[in-house]
Amino acid sequence: MKPDEVDALVPRWQEAGLSSSLIATLELGKRISRLHLLFEQAIKAELAELGLTYAEFDVLAALARAPAGRMRPSELAKSLFLTSGGISNVLQRLGSAGYVDREADEGDARSRWVQLTAEGRCMADAALESTAVAYQDVSAGTPEESIRQAADALREVLSHMGRRRYR
Repeated sequence: MKPDEVDALVPRWQEAGLSSSLIATLELGKRISRLHLLFEQAIKAELAELGLTYAEFDVLAALARAPAGRMRPSELAKSLFLTSGGISNVLQRLGSAGYVDREADEGDARSRWVQLTAEGRCMADAALESTAVAYQDVSAGTPEESIRQAADALREVLSHMGRRRYR
């Protein structure tokens, strides 16, 4: 296996006296960050061609997969880790573009529902296809078995690490 940029950091960590288990964890984190950046850059480039930001895509995708076909802005914000101000800005842009509609919640006068318009559903579908292209482009040339093994190994790691809560 060919060394990568993370391997170049290991001797410094060893010289600093870090344990082998901590070094392995640091390598994992650095490689995950690097992969995330590669995917994110490719996805953002594809979405830009559609005139979408990543946050706008996230909202369109969340609405497209919502069981009822609609969500409250607070639900969107929570599920996408956005602030109420952030979701409000994104929904304003998507509404201006004609991709989402807002309607009153008859059960709660203080709340509104957000749903995709027909044009929004088409854009969500196009964006999903574009992101699939980005993932394929980034992973091109990597054996499918290697990707499968990495995905399975990361599931195992995440099953342990994902239970931790931080302040």
